[in-house]
This record gives sequence, C-alpha cells and structure tokens, in this order.
Amino acid sequence: MSGSEETIGGGAKTMSAMQAFEKLEKVGEGTYGKVYRAREKATGRIVALKKTRLHEDDEGVPPTTLREVSILRMLSRDPHIVRLMDVKQGQNKEGKTVLYLVFEYMDTDLKKFIRSFRQTGKAIPVPTVKSLMYQLCKGVAFCHGHGILHRDLKPHNLLMDRKTMLLKIADLGLARAYTLPIKKYTHEILTLWYRAPEVLLGATHYSTAVDMWSVGCIFAELVTKQALFPGDSELQQLLHIFRLLGTPNEQVWPGVSNLVNWHEYPQWSPQGLSSAVPDLDAHGQDLLLQFLQYDPSKRISAKKAMEHPYFDDLDKESL
Repeated sequence: MSGSEETIGGGAKTMSAMQAFEKLEKVGEGTYGKVYRAREKATGRIVALKKTRLHEDDEGVPPTTLREVSILRMLSRDPHIVRLMDVKQGQNKEGKTVLYLVFEYMDTDLKKFIRSFRQTGKAIPVPTVKSLMYQLCKGVAFCHGHGILHRDLKPHNLLMDRKTMLLKIADLGLARAYTLPIKKYTHEILTLWYRAPEVLLGATHYSTAVDMWSVGCIFAELVTKQALFPGDSELQQLLHIFRLLGTPNEQVWPGVSNLVNWHEYPQWSPQGLSSAVPDLDAHGQDLLLQFLQYDPSKRISAKKAMEHPYFDDLDKESL
C-alpha cells in the first residue's frame, strides 16, 4: 500500500482517484460496478480501477463494499488472488461519492484464453491445463483456508498474464466469510453454468464444496474448450447435469429429496465423464469425478486436489 493511501472513512485527504489516475478504457462490469484500465500518473503503472458507487442514503460506505475491501486486503497476500493495491474515494458528476478499488492489471482472463484456442481449433496443451488448474486450486485453497467462499468462480473471473501464464482469482464481490455452523445464504449467486446442484436445488446451508463444483466445470472446459453444462435456466441447468451424471437419489446423495426445489425428475443413468470429456487421462478423469460428486460432503477439497496424482508431473516449485 502506498504511504499516501486514503483510508476509508476519513484519514488524511490525499489526491482523489481522478487526479491520481488516467482512465484508458472500460474493460468490464464487475459484480458491483465498472472496471477500467488506467494509468497511475505518478508511476506510469497500469492498474485496474473498480468503481463502486455508494448509495447516498447510507451512512458512509456500504457494508458490502467494506466487506469486500477487508476480504481482499486479507486475501491479497496470495499470489493466486488478484492484488488490491489501494482504495481511493472520488466523486462522480452528480457529486455522489464513489469508491475506487485499485487492483493490479492482468491482460486477459481464462474465458478469453479458452476462446482463443477454440478459434484456432487447437487443444490447450496438457501441461498448460495442469498448471492453470493447480494455480486455481491453490488460490481456492487459500480462500477456503481463510474462511472465504468465492461463490462465483467462472472463467471470466480468473485473470491471467499471457506472458507468465500466471492465474489469479478476481471479483470476490460475492465472496463472504463463512463461519461454522454455516448460516443460511441467499442462493442467487453463481452464473448458472458453474452453479453447484445443491444451490440449484435450493439448499440454504452450503459450504466450500460449491466452489469445488465450479472448479470441476472449469477443468472440463479447459480440456474441451466448451462449457460442460451450458443451461439457460435453473431447470435446464439441472437437466444438463442429470443427463451426464445420472439423476441423483437418496443413495448417492442422502437428503437430496428434502431440498426445496426437488421434484420428480426424469430418471437418467450416469453416462461416464469420458463421454463428455474424452481427452483426459485416467488421473484427470478421476480428479474431475471427485470435483463433480453430487454429495457436497464427498466432493474433493482444493487442498486435497493439489495432492492428486494428476499433478504429479507438474513442476510445482515454479508456481
């Protein structure tokens, strides 16, 4: 953090965000606001500015923003989490307070990376898939180890540096600290394609396993360059999952029929993952199956996944 940092809720007034940075272009919309590529005038360094508007009726900074900032400050220590470098306050044209979160800038994301291979028709090389998956598991393990669920893991939220092939988890806007016992959460979270079945079925108590399901979906997509379960509604999403993995029942997933959104679904038997993700060796198939377990308590953890034989031939020290 810079010495001239502007603290939230007072502290020394320093240069406003717009005096300190030159906006270059809008690069996207995060969960809570616009994201710009910008140049820090003092150093010439390129950064990502996430602009968060504060509701004027709130006393000070909204708790969601404070929560995101405190989570990000804590998680920024890990090399596989995008780094929050600074927080600045500014004002928009209407004179309303806006908060700028200043992040390190990454030049691409996993969604664009996968698309570039899809366009050339080439497969993503196996060592690359392994390296990216290992980094993802490492970043997720760090979040989970600090009591944070991400809840919105998807290729678009995984930033990358093309030159170094470094992967970092971003957009922790929906992340929240989970304390045991796990409280009821709203289930309007993840993008559908990466959403765990317990969330789709209306579970109100869920855990780190929701992120691990998303990691499994991302793994399959790295191998095939296509989304594994591209549903366009909650029902379609479930049916995509059931067609491949078989319709779940009390034997494979105790308690499933008590979930709020459970109905009598068509009965499909499991297809075997190799039918959907053929170009994956035996270790890879095994790891994918452990990510995509129906019963959340049986799903592999991020920490355990890092020890899986699939990663044995990876040079982990270099990561």
